[in-house]
Parts: sequence; C-alpha cells; structure tokens
Amino acid sequence: MRTFVPLKPKQDMSKRYTITAALPYTNGPIHIGHLAGVYVPADIYARYLRLTGNDVLFICGSDEHGVPITIKAKKEGVTPQDIVDKYHAIIKTSFEDFGVSFDNYSRTSAKIHHDTASEFFTTLYEKGEFTEETTEQLYDEEANQFLADRFVTGTCPKCGNEEAYGDQCEKCGSSLNATDLINPKSAITGNVPTLKQTKHWFLPLDKHEDFLKEWILKGHKKDWKPNVYGQVKSWIDDGLRPRAVTRDLDWGIPVPVEGAEGKVLYVWFDAPIGYISSTKEWAAREGKDWEPYWKDKDTTLVHFIGKDNIVFHCIIFPAMLKAEGSYILPENVPANEFLNLEGNKLSTSKNWAVWLPEYLEDFPGQQDVLRYALTANAPETKDNDFTWKDFQARNNNELVAIFGNFINRVVVLTNKYYNGVVPTAGEFSQVDEETLAALKAYPSVISSSIERYRFREGSQELMNLARLGNKYLADEEPWKMIKVDVARTQTIMFVALQIAAGLATLSEPFLPFTSEKLKVILNLSDENNWDSIAIKDVLLTAGHQIAKAELLFTKIEDDTIQQQLDKLIASKKANEAANKVAEPQKDTITFDDFSKLDLRVGTILEAEKMPKAKKLLVLKVDTGIDVRTIVSGIAESFKPEDVVGKRVTVLVNLAPRALRGVESEGMILMTETAEGKLVFVNPDEKGVTNGLQIS
Repeated sequence: MRTFVPLKPKQDMSKRYTITAALPYTNGPIHIGHLAGVYVPADIYARYLRLTGNDVLFICGSDEHGVPITIKAKKEGVTPQDIVDKYHAIIKTSFEDFGVSFDNYSRTSAKIHHDTASEFFTTLYEKGEFTEETTEQLYDEEANQFLADRFVTGTCPKCGNEEAYGDQCEKCGSSLNATDLINPKSAITGNVPTLKQTKHWFLPLDKHEDFLKEWILKGHKKDWKPNVYGQVKSWIDDGLRPRAVTRDLDWGIPVPVEGAEGKVLYVWFDAPIGYISSTKEWAAREGKDWEPYWKDKDTTLVHFIGKDNIVFHCIIFPAMLKAEGSYILPENVPANEFLNLEGNKLSTSKNWAVWLPEYLEDFPGQQDVLRYALTANAPETKDNDFTWKDFQARNNNELVAIFGNFINRVVVLTNKYYNGVVPTAGEFSQVDEETLAALKAYPSVISSSIERYRFREGSQELMNLARLGNKYLADEEPWKMIKVDVARTQTIMFVALQIAAGLATLSEPFLPFTSEKLKVILNLSDENNWDSIAIKDVLLTAGHQIAKAELLFTKIEDDTIQQQLDKLIASKKANEAANKVAEPQKDTITFDDFSKLDLRVGTILEAEKMPKAKKLLVLKVDTGIDVRTIVSGIAESFKPEDVVGKRVTVLVNLAPRALRGVESEGMILMTETAEGKLVFVNPDEKGVTNGLQIS
C-alpha cells in the first residue's frame, strides 16, 4: 500500500483572491479549446480556494469590441450589437449549464465598462502616460477606411505563414503590426492597401522595461510556468516598443479626448479593464466595496488565460496598472498551451471544434465527463490532442470503472446490509488505520497539485483516492466477510464510507455535479470542508442514514462516439466544399480546335469490372453510330449495376487506347463535386436520342 504522511492543515491562512478568466470573444460559442485552456482550470482553482475557506472573487465577461465582430456583422448583414447580444447570451448560458462558478459574468458593451475604461484612459492621459504619434497606417481606398489589424492579412515575416493577421500570426504566435506583413491585403475588399497618415495614442512600453525585468524576470523566475516566463522573457529581450492603445474604428469605446473623433480604444486596452468593471458590477449588486479586490496588497490576483494572451496579461496590462499607480499586479498568470482536436488544430472558421452548447445537448447531464477528460489531458506544458476515443476511455475506464464503481459498491452494500445506516466500527486493523491515514493525507496531496496549477496531476490524485477505496474493498471482501464475521464487516463498511465521504468533498473542484450528487446520496451537509477531511477522524458517524444508490456515471458506447466522429467528418467535408477553389482556366483554344471534338449522346448498355484493376470498369456504350467498348476509371465510385442504362456524354473520336489488353474507343465525360464525388455529365432532357451531336 502507498505510504502517506498526513500534513497538518495550515492555520488561519484565509486570504482574499481575485481570479480572472480571459474574456471570451463574442463572435461565436465556446469550444473545448477554450474550456481546456482557461475556464476549467480557473473554475477548479476558484472552487478549491472557496473550499479551503478563502475570500474568492471569480470574474469574467464577454469581450464585445474589436474588428472580428464588425467583420462578422458585415457578413451576416446585421449590426455589431446584434452579433454580441446573440453570442453573449449563448456563452453566458453555456457557462452556467457547464457549472463554471463565476461570481460575476459581465460584458464590455455595458455602460459600467465603458465608464470604467474611459476613466482609466483619462487617468493615464492626464498623468502624461501616453505619447501621441502621427503614423502611417494601412488604408483601403475602395472601402474608404483605415484598416484595423484584423482587417489586414498577409505573410508573416517571421514564419512565412501566408494567412497571418495584422496583429498576430496564429501559426507561430508572433505579435505583429499590420505594416509588418509581407504582401498585405484588405480583408474587406481584397485590395492591396495604401499607407495614410493618422494620429493615435501609444503606451510607451519601453518606459516600463526596467520595472518588468525586475518584477517578472527576477521576481517570478521560479514560480511562473516556463511557457509563460519564456514568452515574456523573449519579448523583453527583444526590446519593448510603444504600443498603440487607440484605433480608427466605429465599433468600441470612443477615445475620451478632444481630436479623437472616429477613434476607439484598442480592444486589447479595454478588454482587460473588463475584469475591473465586472468587479464593480458585482460589488454594486452585492453591496460590497470593489477596491480591496484590486488595490489591497494582501489580495492575490491570478489571471487564467491561453498562451495567445500571455503578452497582453504579462506585459501590457501590468504596464497599464503600474502606470495608473493604485492597482496590484498579478501574482501568477498560469497560461495553458493549445488543445488540438483529433490531430488537427481547433478552428472556429473551419468549424473544426467541439462546441459547448452542442456537447451539452448531445451529452445531457454529463458535464463532469468533459471536465474530467479535459483536465486529465490538459495542455498545461505543451499542446495536447483531444480525441473522442480518449474521452470515451476516460469515462468508461476511470469515471465508471473506478470512481463510480467504488461509490456504487459502498452505497449498495450499506443499503443491503444495514438499510442505509452507517454501521458502528469495531477495532481497526493495521490496514484500516493505514487506509484512514491515507484518506487524511489526500487533501494536502491534491492541494499541492492545485496550488502549483497542476490540475491534471490533481485530477489523477483524486482518482487515486477512488482506487484506494476499490483496493480496500477488493482486499477486505465485505461480501464474503458478512458470512463469517459480522462485526468485521461493519468496520470494513465504516472505513469505506469514510472514503466515500472524502471523495464527495475532494471531487468538488474537478467534478462539481458529481460531488453534489454524491453528497445527496450520502446525505451530507455542508459542514465538511477541505480541511475537515484531514482533521476529522469521522466524516460519516455511525447511525447516519444514507440514500439509495444512484449511478454517478454511465458507460458511453461506441456508436455514440462514432456519431461525434461522423459529425466532425461532415464538418470537414462541408468546409472543404465551401472553400474549394475552381481550377484555373486552361490555355485559350480556337473554334476550330473545339470543332475537332466529336461529342455524342450515348447510353451505357453493359458494365463489368476490369479483372485485377481497382479503378476500371469495362463499358459497352450505344453511341447512336455504333456500340463500342470504353474503359473508364470510375469503379471506386460506381458499381457496374449502378451505371447500366445511364445516359452519358461520349467523346467518340478519341484515338483508341489499349488498357490492360482491352481497347478503349472513346471517353465518357465526368466531373467532380466539391466533396470529391464523381458525377456524370449527362443529357437528361426527354427526346434527346443516342447519337445526337453536342456542340
């Protein structure tokens, strides 16, 4: 048996925490990449801190400004507000249904956010923290507007990706300026943009370089994740430069100074301020003071983000906070890497994703299965791959076979032997004492993982506790012991029930819906918190009544998984079809060249497979002038019996050619759909007889 040394719980360690989760962008619903990268780990952390008695504020909101929203609105023929209203509602509802325990979920189109962001900008402006610069910016003459970053695409100067955006290359992760792009094009008209002068306000990041070196490169070298620290160090080592905080755009928060008409705050300036405005919104609703959560040095601020947001949360936003002067800085920014899907990069535009609303519809009541699968395979240190087969295995082999199996056996046997009443324990054996000691140690074991942002490791330690319970039951065999030693059986079941009670509390950060079900089954009140598991000798007292057994998890069958795979394949094909580009026109020919082709209407009379050839069918075709043999490479798309009687277009004056010993006298015209399906080019009108010429 694994040896555990119970650790004494920390005394009087209650603290105030402000936890932020990256504001999701409201141009589409949430998918599993968002969940794995940001929202599941953030929720685990927030739930854990609450269970350990801390004052926790967990905030988020919809990011509703920026160019992608205006692009989507133009495509759909609606207003940007229509787009953000639609997706804000979808995202907010999905988070609620999935159990993400935000204390407040706001939106950046709210008045309180506009006021907060404008005030923040004005404070920095009046302190002289901005520089004003007239620069040349890309301009679309046809659209008669300046092109914000996302309205420009081109070749990344660092990796050669030909589909980079004007603010970032999504292939190599480099942060860019639109003017850095090679061969830039307007995303509005496709034209090559020109350069035109415009005035903007800049945050001089170079002014804060020494502070950032001291705070991050020295102060957080040991406690920040290597991927975060490495990206920040690379940026600082490369030399920081002024960053524009305004844009020429009509969708966003107007720049609150004279001479800034037609300009808005750059979305990456206003979005992180959304954390502050969301806090203000929460405080006003709850009758609390918001400032301690952002300005008290005893508050711990933690940002949960994906790796594409590291620069903004570790360099730009801290520089903004430092320049303002009254705010605390983040203690940690535990950014995750990216999650891929079935071996390919997740893509919103290509619909290569598992969308949260669809998952909740396809797998009702199974939120915790996805939470667990994403946590157990979290991209904490490197990009990871989500596969439906792994999802199925995590559910069937771990949640069902280990966690669910242990709970079900304990509850069923307790009801069978004692009518659901916790039995009185006798004298504990050495195995009993070791098992109970191991249970007491698990809060510290899992805490250690969570507090180091190793949620994947923590989820496996939770499963190890369920394994401990299964092993204990398998070794002690109460179903056999009941026949020979009733008193010993009572002790075994008492110990097993203590493990079940421990799981009910310790599973809450990872499996909140399961935890709630288990607490109902065990008839547990909320008196047990995280530290109770380590402190109390008894979690379920003798004589305590529990309820009947209820399955916590159910097996997911192969056909259910195949349906999800089929859905992805269908999405892939639909996307390929939508984006398939027609072959370019061939060299120009004369009418005389075309008139040499003798195209006739024909009917296929007979068809058979060519022996030892996968692709070839041997056809007998009535061309109206004769019946001839034509060999056609369509056997992988059509069965012989499917083409007999088919009306076709035949090139009859093609020079004969021997194929595998059979002379082919002509060619049947075919085309291919966007999905890759072969289709006959055939004359279907009534009255069109064999032999008629096509011209």
